[in-house]
Amino acid sequence: MRVYNTLTKNKEEFQPLIPGKVSMYVCGPTVYNLIHIGNARPMIVFDTVRRYMEHKGYEVNYVSNFTDVDDKIIKKAIEEGVSAEEISQRYITECKKDMADMNVKPATTHPLATQEIDGMIDMISALIEKGYAYPAEDGTVYFRTRKFKEYGKLSHKNLDDLQGGNRSLLVSGEEQKEDPLDFVLWKPKKEGEPSWPSPWCDGRPGWHIECSVMSKKYLGEEIDIHAGGEDLIFPHHENEIAQSECCNDKTFARYWLHNAFLNIDNRKMSKSLGNFFTVREISEKYDLQVLRFFMLSAHYRSPLNFSAELMEASKNGLDRIVNAVENLKFLEGNASGDAMTAEEVAKAAQLSEFEKKFDEAMDDDFNTADAITAIFELVKYANTNVDGTSTKAFVDAVKDKIIALSDILGLIVEKAEEILDADIEKLIEERQAARKERNFARADEIRDILLAKGIILKDTREGVKWERA
Repeated sequence: MRVYNTLTKNKEEFQPLIPGKVSMYVCGPTVYNLIHIGNARPMIVFDTVRRYMEHKGYEVNYVSNFTDVDDKIIKKAIEEGVSAEEISQRYITECKKDMADMNVKPATTHPLATQEIDGMIDMISALIEKGYAYPAEDGTVYFRTRKFKEYGKLSHKNLDDLQGGNRSLLVSGEEQKEDPLDFVLWKPKKEGEPSWPSPWCDGRPGWHIECSVMSKKYLGEEIDIHAGGEDLIFPHHENEIAQSECCNDKTFARYWLHNAFLNIDNRKMSKSLGNFFTVREISEKYDLQVLRFFMLSAHYRSPLNFSAELMEASKNGLDRIVNAVENLKFLEGNASGDAMTAEEVAKAAQLSEFEKKFDEAMDDDFNTADAITAIFELVKYANTNVDGTSTKAFVDAVKDKIIALSDILGLIVEKAEEILDADIEKLIEERQAARKERNFARADEIRDILLAKGIILKDTREGVKWERA
């Protein structure tokens, strides 16, 4: 298996630190709102990497954090007149719901930054003791960027170029820094903000130190894979490397994987352009399996353009696989003989060729686009070679292969049992009653039950409308 390592800018043979085991850290979202489709891309991509690793027989320790203390969370809390914890807990719950709807497996551990403050204070103290960090008069603690000689090795940036060419990197408080490029490890509290006691001041950690500490606690000082969106390469991942390697005197991560940006109709997604979509909004129009299929239809390192046309194409592509499986299920139910004929045994031997093509694509830096092509070829094979005269064993073998390869990509290609219109209406009535009683947990549960059965709800002024996905 070869993976593209951002650190070396090369595809490298994957060799884990411990044979048979993979330690993997993926930067998770800052939880101040519903996740958007830009957040969804790394979630889906690296969930698929994990699934493929497990398919290959690796035991994967997959850690993905929630950043639950941040300026945006605090701003939202002040706007709503509630605590930052209430905001973060609300949106962690919503994020987990969206992840489940996208068939993203829960991480081995989902650590919260606020529960790891002691570890952050310990790491900052160690960095000060080693001379890599220093406290300013107001209690802010900074990292001495130039003291880490390899700074810039991930982003391939030169420190002098950074200082001369990008003033936006020089954050406030420059006058008390030893060097304008030093970055914050700990910051003093402001009025109304959550804070924790520390040897330097009551305050809270900088963003970068959070991931260094959570990765170390749950995976160890040196890990196999660190992953995230390419927007995190600099400064976040660069700073993580600096902190972790200076503190632990070890290589932080051996392989750095980054997914490319997602654009909307060939433009960068932003609220100001009005092209900002949450995963929840997409779920009102499509089963989120379509979104997953769309995300995997391009290589993860290629920029991906989101549009209505491409989503429709993805829906059609997924339907093609789902319909093939449904057809095979029908044939299976009507098949006569149990054991394969000699001719079918020869045909069934070809199934391994499709799996080989699939594995070759995924072994080449997780090329999900080519892996999907291998599944399409298998579907074509099924449509050509399986019919009403086929034995149950042969139908089963073909059907199970399509389902198994799709499952590695996290694609659910077996239709949920059909639900009757009357039962749908009954559940919608129950959901409306639950909402009136402010039992939102039950209302959400009913929506999920219907979504799992392929029923998409849309709340309109005229009432609740529904359609089959």
